[in-house]
Amino acid sequence: MRYNRQIILPEIGEIGQQKLAEARVLVIGAGGLGCPVLQNLAAAGVGFIGIVDGDIIEETNLHRQLLYNLSHCGKSKAETAAQVITQMNPDVTVTVYNQFFNRKNAFEIVSDYQIIVDCTDTIAVRYLINDVAVYKKIPVVYASIYRFEGQVSVFNYQNGPSYRCLFPGKEGFEQTPNCETMGVLGVLPNTLGAFQATEVLKMILGVGEVLSGKLMIYDALNFQTQIITFAKNPKAIEKSVINGSLLFNQKQIVEGLNAVAFFEKINQEKVMVIDVRKLNEKLTFIENNVIQVPLENLETYSQSIDNNIEIVLFCNSGQRSLLGLNYLKKQGFESVFHLEKGIQSLEKNKE
Repeated sequence: MRYNRQIILPEIGEIGQQKLAEARVLVIGAGGLGCPVLQNLAAAGVGFIGIVDGDIIEETNLHRQLLYNLSHCGKSKAETAAQVITQMNPDVTVTVYNQFFNRKNAFEIVSDYQIIVDCTDTIAVRYLINDVAVYKKIPVVYASIYRFEGQVSVFNYQNGPSYRCLFPGKEGFEQTPNCETMGVLGVLPNTLGAFQATEVLKMILGVGEVLSGKLMIYDALNFQTQIITFAKNPKAIEKSVINGSLLFNQKQIVEGLNAVAFFEKINQEKVMVIDVRKLNEKLTFIENNVIQVPLENLETYSQSIDNNIEIVLFCNSGQRSLLGLNYLKKQGFESVFHLEKGIQSLEKNKE
């Protein structure tokens, strides 16, 4: 009865509904885009859904992230989203990854899924998702938003173009202009997330025309859409495969420090400690040997320091410091560490 209205569609039927029930979809990011994606996939009866997000719910999320309410503030996004969609549809099996997607956990997380939905807002993470997905031959449904506009595409579908084919430029630390700095109409990520969910369902069911090799641009203010086509770039694919292979075969070195290990490390001689937060962020942790280098300036700053020096990075939650660590490792820095859960963990440790 739950799925009756879509089962009666000739393109779906009982066989199509069974395909949905057996499908395994990984949603990376449970924010503005991730919420409508999760809600729509669960409602449609997608049987197995993974949710990746290490963030917590804040009141400023509530005008657009409609899975959450005021009582959820301060709780894990991934865990809360899982509880809500499971209550909405008990048929769905949900796996929670209460962590940020990074190069150390990427392959372990994606291994059981047939489709990835990219609901992130960090460019470096998008390239990471791309390289892992190309190496594993997993299609990715992508979207991004900016104020009143958004864009959607599908990558790696049936040997099609990848994210690097569309955006071959140099990957950096910057985020897409986010809601916190630029603002966003609350309905926009819900619209784009619904578009993403639609592409996922089409791929599972094998119906319609998938947005592979096409970028759909949506202007909500003027209600206009535009579709730009782009071709597969063999060099971009090759780069993705190489990066994916290196990640897959990397040595698992302990680079994340807990509070105790962090203080032990920074008290050693000849260790450079770098705060990668923005200069205007509240300084809740200050030591004499700390250097402030915002993440977006780390590339330039790193060119002036010795590759052999031991470096410790930190930020609020550990996400930006991990991006900085990944970048420095790629540039040949051997001894780089970061405070795994950020200065928030230091404050909790004191309590």
